[in-house]
Amino acid sequence: MAATDATDTRDILQWLDGRSFDDWREQFDRDGYITFDRVLSEDTLADVRKGLAPYLDADIHGRNEFEGRETNRIYALLAKSEIFADLVAHPLALAFTEADLGADCLLSACLAINLHPGETPQPWHFDDSHYLWPRPRPSLGVSTFWAIDDTTEDNGATEILPGSHLWPDDIIPGAVGVDDFARGKARETDAGARPDIKKAVMPAGSLMLAKGTLWHRGGANVSDAPRLIITPQYCPGWTRQLENMAIAVPPEIVKTLPRRARELIGYSIHAPFMGYVDGRHPERALGL
Repeated sequence: MAATDATDTRDILQWLDGRSFDDWREQFDRDGYITFDRVLSEDTLADVRKGLAPYLDADIHGRNEFEGRETNRIYALLAKSEIFADLVAHPLALAFTEADLGADCLLSACLAINLHPGETPQPWHFDDSHYLWPRPRPSLGVSTFWAIDDTTEDNGATEILPGSHLWPDDIIPGAVGVDDFARGKARETDAGARPDIKKAVMPAGSLMLAKGTLWHRGGANVSDAPRLIITPQYCPGWTRQLENMAIAVPPEIVKTLPRRARELIGYSIHAPFMGYVDGRHPERALGL
C-alpha cells in the first residue's frame, strides 16, 4: 500500500528568514515552540473569517473552564469550509510536524478558538496528555496556532512555559483537572499565575508550532475585542485522533479535499498496512 510523501523543505525557504531548517528544528527541540510572523496573506485571512462567520455569529460559548465560558470553539473545520484544508496541509506547518511525527502523521483535531473580552486564563495543559505515558518523554503531538487576529499582551495570547516540554511534571500549579470540565464549576482565582510565562504575541497571519508536551494555556482577554486563532493539531499515524475525523468530515466532503488533507484525516496508511479498509487503501473506499 502506498506511503505518504514527505513535505519538501525547499517549499518553505521563504519563511525561514535565511536560517536552515535544521537550525529551526534545534530551536524547536530546545524551547518546545517556534513562531513565524505573517505567513498568511490578507486575502487568506479574509477567507478564513468568511468561512467562520456563520459559526461565530451563532455565538455558542464554552461549556466549562477548559473550553472557556467567554470563548467560542468551532470544531470539525474541514467539514465547514475548504479554506481550512489549506491551513491543515500548509507546507510550513507540515515540514516541522512530519519531522517530529513522521510523514504518515494524522490530523488529531482542528478547531477555531475565539476569546471574547472578559475571558479568564485557561488551566495549564499539554496537548498530548491523553497519552498516559509518564514524563519526561518524546512528544506525541505537534500543535499549530494560526493567528487570525493579532494576538497581544491584553487579548488572550496563548501563554507558554518555554522548555517545559522537557519537564518531568505531569501536574503543575493551576493544571487542568476534573473540575475544569464540569459545567457548574468556575475557578475563582488564577492558581496558575507564575513569573516565567511567555505570551505568544503575534501579528495576524503568523504561525506558532508547539510540541505536544509543552505546558501552555489560553490567556485572559482584558481587551475590548475578541481574539481568534485556528489550531490544527497532529499525532503520529499509529495513534488515535482526538476528533473522530471519519464522522466529523463526511465522505462527500472528503472527496472534494486535496489529497494531502485526505491523508491527514485518515485516508492514508501507516506502514505496512494500518488504516486499511476491507484489505485495501482507504481511498479506494471513496472511489478515488
